[in-house]
Amino acid sequence: MTKLSQKDLKRLNSKNGLLSILSEENINLARTLRYLKYTKQLKELQTELIRQQACIIEKNQGVIVIFEGRDAAGKGGAIRRITERINPRHFRIVALPKPTEEEQSQWYFQRYIQQFPKAGEIVFFDRSWYNRAVVEPVNGFCTQEEYELFMRQVNDFERMITESGILLVKIYMSISKKEQAKRFEDIRNNPLKQWKMSKVDERAQELWDSYTSYKDKMFENTEKGGIPFKVIRANRKTEARNEAIQHLLESVPYDINREI
Repeated sequence: MTKLSQKDLKRLNSKNGLLSILSEENINLARTLRYLKYTKQLKELQTELIRQQACIIEKNQGVIVIFEGRDAAGKGGAIRRITERINPRHFRIVALPKPTEEEQSQWYFQRYIQQFPKAGEIVFFDRSWYNRAVVEPVNGFCTQEEYELFMRQVNDFERMITESGILLVKIYMSISKKEQAKRFEDIRNNPLKQWKMSKVDERAQELWDSYTSYKDKMFENTEKGGIPFKVIRANRKTEARNEAIQHLLESVPYDINREI
């Protein structure tokens, strides 16, 4: 039996604690306590995000945050927790679809540049130009020559971004093969989530090793003078979300004493 401290009992006896317990078919106090700890920390972190955004707006700073990672790793969920309390007029979430025929004839980075932030704005990319580093070569959506050209250009491209005054934060959400399979099964069995499953997702398990190989090459390339990714172990979604927020808070300077 789980030994409960006075602090644990106080959390369980709160409104959120009682609702969490009552919502479970099989009561798991350890899991409930983890969730309550997560929600408390999330609220504190989201308060800091409000402070941070206010400073970004005041300083006319442009910020890009890119989320990469395995399919079903929780990129979208992390972005939602980051953005749900901040001012919606000063951020955008960008999840670009398959490029059009016209876009395919352009310089690869061009359609991403068109989404860059204006002064005082944060842009979150739910997948980014790094599609060409992993997803596209794994699935045969680009040629070997296009892939190699991207790998030669990307570090210089990001250096131009940051030298121009835009802050760039790069996050990679990592999960195990077993956890990915579990999440895919949940998506398939949930009518409210089935839209998330694409043809690319359907092949992710069988192409796991290929994804790993290209992911490793992507990380190696950033070590040659590029901007590194923050790798977040995301098997436990709640912890991963808060870690992503914490990394963003540490990556973009702001006044922690600012009144809100």
